Amino acid sequence: MKPVIVLSLLIPSFILNAAPLTSDEPSGGETTVKNTTHNAYSLPAANLPITQKLDFSVGNSFFRNPWVQAPSSTTARDGLGPLFNTNGCQNCHIKDGRGHPPEPNDHNAVSMLVRLSIPAVTEQQEAKLKKQGVIPEPTYGGQLQDFANALIPNEGKINITYTEQVVSFEDGYHVSLRKPTLTITELGYGKLHPETMMSARIAPPMIGLGLLESIDEQTILAHADPDDKDQDGISGRANYVWDHRLQKIQLGRFGWKAGQPSLMQQNAAAFNGDLGVTSLMFPHDDCTEQQKACKKAPSGGTPEVSEKILNFVEFYTQHLAVPARRNIDDPLVKKGQTLFNTSGCNSCHIPQLKTAHRPERKALSEQIILPYTDLLLHDMGEGLADHRPEFKASGKEWRTPPLWGIGLTKTVNNHTYFLHDGRARNLMEAILWHSGEAEQSKQHVLKMDKKERAALLAFLNSL
Repeated sequence: MKPVIVLSLLIPSFILNAAPLTSDEPSGGETTVKNTTHNAYSLPAANLPITQKLDFSVGNSFFRNPWVQAPSSTTARDGLGPLFNTNGCQNCHIKDGRGHPPEPNDHNAVSMLVRLSIPAVTEQQEAKLKKQGVIPEPTYGGQLQDFANALIPNEGKINITYTEQVVSFEDGYHVSLRKPTLTITELGYGKLHPETMMSARIAPPMIGLGLLESIDEQTILAHADPDDKDQDGISGRANYVWDHRLQKIQLGRFGWKAGQPSLMQQNAAAFNGDLGVTSLMFPHDDCTEQQKACKKAPSGGTPEVSEKILNFVEFYTQHLAVPARRNIDDPLVKKGQTLFNTSGCNSCHIPQLKTAHRPERKALSEQIILPYTDLLLHDMGEGLADHRPEFKASGKEWRTPPLWGIGLTKTVNNHTYFLHDGRARNLMEAILWHSGEAEQSKQHVLKMDKKERAALLAFLNSL
């Protein structure tokens, strides 16, 4: 295990000066902070003791700063690649916020990646699904990596084009939605498998993840209705995934299809797949047999990211605070909240949950929170389908994303791209892509007039 080298580490002033919330509706419970600046997603939990903010800052440094190719004198941060999508977590989770699809003139999809897999057809492949959730594409692995270290071919280039389709409201107002078409060009190792399933994913915001991890499993399952016994059209169900540390099946919570059971595993998987950095949990680089130069590349150690560093990063990602709501007493916002509820949006985007007792994580323990998610899978219809199953999630199912902090996306990330692949250019477009179990709610929205639409958006932007 390599040593962690931290010299003259200072806690940034914006972390020390994070203001706790004194609102009636603290979205993250006592962890909530009142901040509307570009740092709104990057602050520690307001109730985190000053003695623990140093751990937060150390974790932040390994999350924020770039990793380098081995061998290097920077031994705590070497091991990048051989194949990778980025050299630092913050490049995807920009300011701890939301990624975006590539713009027309971009040469690389820095904060978007593409998952790859093929159907399981043999008994051996079916058995692998229990622990892997998918069968990786034979030549390129589980995701396309569009960067590589020196003298190693990268895997390809991500290209997205769009076609527009118009949706009309009952009052005649029109919204144009862009439908993406994903292609991979400049393939570095030959053709993809003919049955390759691809799914583009932008990086989601990092706020409040420790709180979501702290929700008791029974609390989540209480909202599940896989057979739609109450016949309301909503049949949320849990994903069950392989926990590498516990070596057993656990409830999935993180990722666009709830494919990871814990923040530790989510982080270690991202280090491995996105940065090409190994850990005890994922000890091998994502090099297939066809990628000879990748397999022969120098290592940054065994493992390349130590358990000590992963523990710091876990602490950091667990304690990123949720920003407070704004304008909650505005009549327009209150009207929008009523419309949100009467449209049935709160059936999946459940407003209030409570975290379990966690004596080892006191700041996250027994908090009443307002994440606007049930952490369950829902069929979102053909329009949003990626046709790529992941563990129990079908090709049409997605985990309900939390809505807390969503109104500060423009402030923090300087864009308003939403949904798993960033196709929606604003919140209304995101709403109008909903179908499947959300079709009835979307039809309620399509009947709204101009004032009601403005109210609904005012409410969402207040979160």
